[in-house]
Amino acid sequence: MEKIVDIMESIAHEKGLDKENVKEVIIKSLYNTAKRVYGSEYEYDVSINTKTKDLELFQKVIVVKDDDERADGENENHMILSKAKEIDPGIEVGDELTYKLPLDNLGRTASAVLQKELEFHIQRLLEDKIFEKYQKMVGSIVSGSVVRVDFDENTYIEIDEVRAILPRKNRIKGEVFKVGNVIKSVIRKVFIDAHKGMIVELSRTTPKFLEKLLELEVPEIKDKNVIIHNVARIPGERAKVSLSSLHPNIDPVGATVGTRGVRITAVSRELKNENIDCIEYSSIPEIYITKALSPAIISNVKIEGKKAIVTLPSDQKSKAIGKSGINIRLASMLTGYEIELVERVGDTTAKTGSEKEKVMDINALKSLFGD
Repeated sequence: MEKIVDIMESIAHEKGLDKENVKEVIIKSLYNTAKRVYGSEYEYDVSINTKTKDLELFQKVIVVKDDDERADGENENHMILSKAKEIDPGIEVGDELTYKLPLDNLGRTASAVLQKELEFHIQRLLEDKIFEKYQKMVGSIVSGSVVRVDFDENTYIEIDEVRAILPRKNRIKGEVFKVGNVIKSVIRKVFIDAHKGMIVELSRTTPKFLEKLLELEVPEIKDKNVIIHNVARIPGERAKVSLSSLHPNIDPVGATVGTRGVRITAVSRELKNENIDCIEYSSIPEIYITKALSPAIISNVKIEGKKAIVTLPSDQKSKAIGKSGINIRLASMLTGYEIELVERVGDTTAKTGSEKEKVMDINALKSLFGD
């Protein structure tokens, strides 16, 4: 066990681990080995002598009278006074005696136990390090090769030192992957399973994936000159993204869409041709909701708590709702408001009959606050 400090530093450097963590593992491994070899009934202490760089093992016992029954047998935590005085002549009854156990003659069995203990705890340190690394990466986009697709159509992807899983439910409808395909996805969550160990779960359906793809494709977003406020998706069908610019000379929507739509088209292709609407964010709920319901032309919006009553011409209602209700659902998801549509008939507003409502005029708001 000589120069254990050098061995500790070597392990830490080779495995990329913290030196103090490796030190704790070595001490814990020797402690557990002593318990198994010398007896679990005894108390032990392990320390590293920084001067000699040796690992030292000590056993602790309580000194009792020579006729004390607690000192009978081999596996007790007590030592009779006469025997204790052979080690320390000044010892008294009731004192705790700590004496060094030799490590040179541990024997093959003890050495094998210690080696297994060390391997086990070092492996746990490595697993903890990887777990912490990927926990910090939750929400980040990653790329990897497909190595397996199981009978439940879950896709397993090799990413650096881990094999992550893309469950079928987190895959865009209609997507089919084969072994060898390189695919992008976002890390949805990282957790420990009692039977399978660490699980890195990926997703291609979360709004975060669209957000990260835009960040990769649009330099203005990556450089924080254009801010993504909200993202709403119905994966593989349609999405809405609200944006704002920190620079007066940068059009957030234009920068994101790109010249002739080249940027947004590249993102759409990655999402199995998902239709992506980009709108400019507004801190004024009425204007924000109006833009979110695009391409429908909205007359008025009235906010009641978290509900928005939207008045619009009859011929715009189908556009506001969208195919299978997709447009109004996305607008609601994007803005966080429950949206109720009310058709305007002539000079009055028809709401489930002939009830009249006074609502805030969007055009007046725009003239006051701008777009």
